[in-house]
Amino acid sequence: MRRYLSPFFAVFFVLLFMGFASATNGDNLMAIGPIARSMGGVGIAAPQDAISAVFANPAAMCFGPYCPGAEVNFAGTLFMPKVDGSVTNASGTFSASSDKKVYAIPAIGLSVPITNEWRFGLSAYGVSGLGVDYRGTTLDNGGFFTPPPPGFPGPGPLVAGEYTQLQIMKFSPSISYQVSNNLSLGLGVHIDYANLDLRNGSSFNYGIGAQIGGIYKITDAVTIGATYVTPQEVTYKNVLGFFGQSNDLKLAQPQQAGLGLSFEPIRGVLLLEVDGKWVNWANAKGYDDFDWKDQWVLALGAQYKPTKQLAIRAGYNYGNNPVKEHDFTTAAPATTVQGVTMPTYYYETFRIIGFPAVAKQHVTMGLGYEISNRFALNAGYTHAFKETLSENGTNLFGQPTTIESTLSEDSIEFGITWRF
Repeated sequence: MRRYLSPFFAVFFVLLFMGFASATNGDNLMAIGPIARSMGGVGIAAPQDAISAVFANPAAMCFGPYCPGAEVNFAGTLFMPKVDGSVTNASGTFSASSDKKVYAIPAIGLSVPITNEWRFGLSAYGVSGLGVDYRGTTLDNGGFFTPPPPGFPGPGPLVAGEYTQLQIMKFSPSISYQVSNNLSLGLGVHIDYANLDLRNGSSFNYGIGAQIGGIYKITDAVTIGATYVTPQEVTYKNVLGFFGQSNDLKLAQPQQAGLGLSFEPIRGVLLLEVDGKWVNWANAKGYDDFDWKDQWVLALGAQYKPTKQLAIRAGYNYGNNPVKEHDFTTAAPATTVQGVTMPTYYYETFRIIGFPAVAKQHVTMGLGYEISNRFALNAGYTHAFKETLSENGTNLFGQPTTIESTLSEDSIEFGITWRF
């Protein structure tokens, strides 16, 4: 086992110091690795590689194409979001594009047998993140509300949330047990290493949770899978503040429940899967403060193998927008978020400008090629169509105001599989 884990931990510590940011279903990646991502994010019932199994359903480690041997996956995603924001008031329209970056999201996964019934899995990957960078643009105007409105200690900025960065790296040791030829159960521990920066300095901390799962093969061609993930709370020190305040902010990755069904009408040639997930943002610490609602995710995926070596994949993923859109007025009472008082106008600009987690529809595609029985290469592409968040209200001077953000996403996935 030690010879399997040594290179794994070496890569893991490299991952800790690599930046990433992503958002698909809320601020979570819809899947990990080029195979699952190119199939619309499916994998609860029939993941096709070890890293997808550990991410989507640890029970699947007993029934994958990598069984009964061992498998290591090295994967990466080049994530390219396009985010634009605007504020329209009596002084005109102030619009800007968030600083365009290509984010590298690395991942590594391992699945090895312990006995004929037990398997051990380990993975490390960037799983969640979101952010905007409007520094130096027209939205980054710290003295817009001059003279200051009554009761304010000084001039007020045009928006709150002009710079935000949330990054979460997950480390997940997992174990699975094959109860019978048709049934397997799995358990994973989720250790989160997270960073949040709201332009008051970065704060790093840890969170912990768990995932349980089960898979049942109804027939040789039909498999059903189910999984549940507990909430995972992280406390970020001294990141949230307005007009000299500096308070901690607690954010919890939400509890999730998922169900998947796979069908293989032509064994070894055609695989179809549909997954559904419930993501409980409405009760997740921090996200409830910013009025997010629960999200339902539908994933559809297909894999066709015209030859033993070649795999062609495609998929579709839909998740409703979890960020509620409000009509607001500055006459409304200020909002208190975990001890920080936020004027209504800044509360709304922070929600819409700072965290525009609005991506809904994704189309995906990809290819895989087995160089040999031991090595395979996989690649994929994901596109999230442009979506818009928009709110109407009044600003600190009582002027009618429209706040808007748009988001679209593209990503390229690639990976290497080694079976031994």
